[in-house]
Amino acid sequence: MSAPQLESLYQEIILDHYRKPHHRGLRDPYEAEVHHLNPTCGDEITLRVHLDGETVADVSYEGHGCSISQASASVMTDLVIGKPIGEATAVHEEFLRLMQSKGELEPDEDVLEDAVAFAGVSRYPARIKCALLAWMAWKDATAQAVDQTGGSE
Repeated sequence: MSAPQLESLYQEIILDHYRKPHHRGLRDPYEAEVHHLNPTCGDEITLRVHLDGETVADVSYEGHGCSISQASASVMTDLVIGKPIGEATAVHEEFLRLMQSKGELEPDEDVLEDAVAFAGVSRYPARIKCALLAWMAWKDATAQAVDQTGGSE
C-alpha cells in the first residue's frame, strides 16, 4: 500500500472511531474516576476504570474535543479492556513511544491494532497531547484503582 493510501486509511479509522465511539458513556461499577483537560485546546475527558483482580474489566468515558482526542479514547478502550493490567500498560507504553517518535517509528500493528492510525499525529507536536489525553487519563485512573483495590491480589 502506498504512503498516501495508508494515510487515507488511517484517517478513515480515526474518523470511524470519532463518529461511532466505542465504550463511550460513564458506567458503574468502577474503582477510580479521573478528569483530564488539555488546556492548549480545551479537549477534556472524564474516564472510569473498573478492575477485576489483575484484569482491566471496563473502561468508560465521557468527553469532548477534536476527532483525534475522541477517536484515541475509543481506540484505547478497545485495546485495554479485558487485558491484564501489565499487558494493558505495555500497550500504553507502546502508544506513548509511537507518539514520541516524531513519525520515525514503525508502529507495531500486532500490539497497537487501530492505534497505528495515529502514527502520523506524532509528526505534529500540537496534536500529540490530543492523542494522549485518554491514554494518560487511563494510566492515572488505573493507578488509583490499583491503590484502591490494594494492588495485587
